[in-house]
Amino acid sequence: MVKPATKWLRGLLRAGKAQQRTASKLAKVLFGPVPAKPTPKPRGKPVARSRPTPRARPASDALPALAPFATPLSPPRVRKRTAPPPGKWLAAHYAPLPELGQLPGRRLPYFLYLPEKAPSAAMRSRGRPLLVMLHGCEQSATQFAEGTRMNRLAERKGYAVLYPQQSLRSHARRCWKWYDKLTQEGGGDVRLIVGAIEQVAARYAIDRARIYICGISAGAGMAHIVALNHPQLFAALGLHSGPVFGAGHNLIGALGVMQHGAAARADAAIDEVLARQPAFPGLPTILLQGLADKVVRPINQTQLVRQSVRVNRMPFDTVVTAQRLPGGAAGGRNPAHAYGLHDYQVGKQVLLRVAQVEHLEHAWSGGDASLPFNDKAKPDASKMLLDFFAGHRRR
Repeated sequence: MVKPATKWLRGLLRAGKAQQRTASKLAKVLFGPVPAKPTPKPRGKPVARSRPTPRARPASDALPALAPFATPLSPPRVRKRTAPPPGKWLAAHYAPLPELGQLPGRRLPYFLYLPEKAPSAAMRSRGRPLLVMLHGCEQSATQFAEGTRMNRLAERKGYAVLYPQQSLRSHARRCWKWYDKLTQEGGGDVRLIVGAIEQVAARYAIDRARIYICGISAGAGMAHIVALNHPQLFAALGLHSGPVFGAGHNLIGALGVMQHGAAARADAAIDEVLARQPAFPGLPTILLQGLADKVVRPINQTQLVRQSVRVNRMPFDTVVTAQRLPGGAAGGRNPAHAYGLHDYQVGKQVLLRVAQVEHLEHAWSGGDASLPFNDKAKPDASKMLLDFFAGHRRR
């Protein structure tokens, strides 16, 4: 009897080690540093050139073979530089004060856009609205600002725009850790982002009743977490291609959420938030999702709809209106994807807007396609977000 039992135990150990090696390799591919591409050796006799051979792209700038939360649709084209918006583009950071007897913690860099356009009479008395934008993996705050063109819209509408930036020290691919359980409960980067918002609101004339937060992919997951833990701070929330809240809890779990959602946790995660905050004030939300997204699949949006209905305590008689907007002609000068739009209305207020964009992959809809993670075809996600936010203020 001893020999078979020993073989069985050895088999279990071998299977466990094999599973661990597979998980480690997968995590390394998805979340590890980007490997440098080897330079191919020239064949035959070298040919003299009048111009120097361009240097190989450094490893830190190389595109990943498979990025976890933001995969480019295609290599970016050569960009045609356009004049930046006329407002102020400021760089700063938030560093929390160290607790007694402790060393200073890490700081959060951020960028802030302040419009040149003079504020309206209402803004002069109440302050400007503030939009918080959280980038995805493999993006910087400046790339996110350029790709979404949000500053141009903000200039016209008088918004200040805050772009917190994840540091490379915290994550090699600048991913916000939306899958981390401590972060989901309000720790980690949540405190730094809220601290940056409070710092900006204290330094500039900001309307505290009109602060909004949104993001794409990992940034959307992080925006959702920040808003759920500090709902009194935000008038509305916007999520573009974001994962469902409350699951993951490790790297492999995060990949599972992105591909399959988290049906077993979708309702329970929101119930836990409401249990911690019995007086939760509600959170108007707009959800945008590409139906051809293979990185964060549309099942996540379906479950995010359930979570929003639950967190806003929508009654059974909530009015839901649906419409389908047609796309543009293929290959035209103004490309546009067809998309469906569902509004969930309670009383006179739309508490949830759901946009499902046909043929859109994992990219910002209506963005600057010369930058990765952007699709030039409309609808314009930036405009849709600001149009939705304009109808909401925190009371």
